[in-house]
Amino acid sequence: MTPYHDHNAESVRPGLVARMAQEAVALVSDAGTPLISDPGYKLVRDARAAGHTVTTIPGPCAGIAALTLAGLPTDRFLFMGFLPAKQQAKGEAIAEVATVRATLVFYESGPRLSATLSLLANGLGDREAAVAREITKKFEECVTGSLTELAARYADAPPKGEIVIVVAPPGDAAPASEEDADAALAEALTRLPVSKAAGEVAKRLGLDRKSLYARAMELKGA
Repeated sequence: MTPYHDHNAESVRPGLVARMAQEAVALVSDAGTPLISDPGYKLVRDARAAGHTVTTIPGPCAGIAALTLAGLPTDRFLFMGFLPAKQQAKGEAIAEVATVRATLVFYESGPRLSATLSLLANGLGDREAAVAREITKKFEECVTGSLTELAARYADAPPKGEIVIVVAPPGDAAPASEEDADAALAEALTRLPVSKAAGEVAKRLGLDRKSLYARAMELKGA
């Protein structure tokens, strides 16, 4: 048995790949499916580069298991793993997925759970969500509610165990206003001719292209 994790992967990996020339090597995880939020993908990459055959026997995956418990849409979902530890980087990562029309899946630790739920509420809006922990174990639970409700629930009582946060997709966006359309057209006209600018804005905002074309001509003339 050879430990393989974030802290020793770079030094251990070459030896494991070398052993594959003489024997079968199995990557086994005690915390769900290998390669999901761990450095295992680099071992697979290097093994393939060295010409070794790689096969898989899937194990339990906390992210997928949490989706089956949350009661949120599963037709499209985005696995985010652990958010960055630093506050600014974490906020930026949340902002990047704020408009993604899919259920979002995050891993988190107990001590950081409430703060992360609050950041998610601020960055995504107060969406429906679920906090699942200790899945398949004795103290398994899956608590549902809005992000702010869940943040308040865990503020003074951070839970133990392995935790998955599942967040619902965004609701339907409010219709674009005339001001929104004018601003988008003005920006597009700095890059594109009138026809293409109208087409781009129509597609982005879901508005009528002919009306936007007429308005773009007015703005261009002004």
